[in-house]
Amino acid sequence: MADILIKAGAFVSIIVLGFVLRRVGFFKEGDFHILSKIVLKITMPAAIVANFAGAVVKPSLLVLSLLGLGGGVLMILLAVVLTTGKSREERAFHILNMSGYNIGNFSMPFAQGFLGPTGVVATSLFDLGNAIICLGGSYSLASMSAEGKKKFSLLPMIKTLFQSIPFDIYLFMTILSLFHWNLPGPVLTFAGIVGNANAFLAMLMVGVGFKLSSDKEQVGKIFKIIFVRYTVAFLLCVAFFFCLPLGLEYRQALAILVFSPISSAATAFTAELKGDYGLASAVNSLSIVVSIALMTITLLVVL
Repeated sequence: MADILIKAGAFVSIIVLGFVLRRVGFFKEGDFHILSKIVLKITMPAAIVANFAGAVVKPSLLVLSLLGLGGGVLMILLAVVLTTGKSREERAFHILNMSGYNIGNFSMPFAQGFLGPTGVVATSLFDLGNAIICLGGSYSLASMSAEGKKKFSLLPMIKTLFQSIPFDIYLFMTILSLFHWNLPGPVLTFAGIVGNANAFLAMLMVGVGFKLSSDKEQVGKIFKIIFVRYTVAFLLCVAFFFCLPLGLEYRQALAILVFSPISSAATAFTAELKGDYGLASAVNSLSIVVSIALMTITLLVVL
């Protein structure tokens, strides 16, 4: 228990460090995007490659990807129900900011730190399905809602997905693992060195980008989204851990992953649709605080 609390405290400390360094001027607000590019395009892909090395993925484990996809679909359906009778813009906002899990920038470092290679593989497979929602699916549906369109277009979503380096790496490494193929040793050594930086940079990036809104009018909307999201997460956590016929390591990973924060892409997509960017940022930041607490508690219970 002490080791878990110490590691969780270290992650929180790195987030606080990033926040403090931005407040004192060491980092500028725009540096968040630089750190995000480094994490998403360099260190996280390297961590995925390094942790997939030697892993044998059975076809049956692809159910983890279906669970990642299903969790996002469930939250989109709840967003539609909650915004019945509301404006198109509000429905689009809820679709974007209730669905999708921030796995790569947030939960992947937790998996690296607490669950080891098996946990990272489980996390990667879960995120393969989750990416369909948070890197294209929810945006396409929200865009349709905002514009009042009734016809769903699959091509833009597919294009968005394959432009995502983490998604491409997930897919590539999953295929290699399914066929028991391995990358050359020097490639794995390089990936291991670079991937070791992922946990620190990802947590630092979260701290640099952390912000909460003080607008009291937004508090009700923020807490409604947070309450619904984490109530569903608790129910999924119990169901996944106690009911799924999977190995303990995979059930441990799933129990933690459902408490992941809202996808970091949601804020950017909200801005792209000319939605309430400030509210999206506030919801996203508060979800990080809640996730840190709940993921730490869950680790204490399941490990």
